[in-house]
Amino acid sequence: MGKRLIQQARGKGGPTYRAPSFRYKGKSKLPRKDVTGKIVDIVRCPGHSAPLFEVRYDDNTKGYLVASDNVRVGDTISTQQVNPDSLNVTELKNIPEGASIFNVEATPNDGGKFVRAGGTSARVITKLKDKVIVELPSKKQKVFHPDCRASIGIVAGGGRVEKPILKAGKKYYKMKAKNKLWPIVSGTAQNAVDHPFGNKRSSRKSKARPTSKNAPPGRKVGMIGARRTGRKKK
Repeated sequence: MGKRLIQQARGKGGPTYRAPSFRYKGKSKLPRKDVTGKIVDIVRCPGHSAPLFEVRYDDNTKGYLVASDNVRVGDTISTQQVNPDSLNVTELKNIPEGASIFNVEATPNDGGKFVRAGGTSARVITKLKDKVIVELPSKKQKVFHPDCRASIGIVAGGGRVEKPILKAGKKYYKMKAKNKLWPIVSGTAQNAVDHPFGNKRSSRKSKARPTSKNAPPGRKVGMIGARRTGRKKK
């Protein structure tokens, strides 16, 4: 009898694939528009590749923000106007074209979804009346609502990926810290009981073929979910 496929085992939600969220410091979200804050500490969170600012806001609440370069403990968080001596969080419509930004909101007031990895930044390309075009780190251009907010600057923690990982054991423990699946083995390299593409006889790659839309998920693994098949009728 075959084993569960990795795709099926992950969906079950066992400890092997569950993130160790009890070790995380907390959510890092952009503050409300009507508050200002002061950076009291810089903390390390296993759930983030960048360091986090621990911020104490003027309404006596505490929160975390994705840290940026050239900002230190004791600096302020400005949400009202652009201040060169603080970490500025403001709407895209107020940010000049060509400026580097990070932690960009997908929809207004969602707290920030894009460009949060260590050392990354996006760039404001064009500002129009009803939209703002931003170039993401992948060089893809994305359209945002002008009221979406972002932090001005570059995410701290740059150079993280420049240090080479020389041993497989180092990579193992790095991925284990976030409970990420590693190593990732292709279906053709597995045994026949573990994957529909696996066998010992050959490593033939061309096993992907169209599958039925009504097939259960285990039978769809690696298959092509065609929108339609057969000869087109006139």
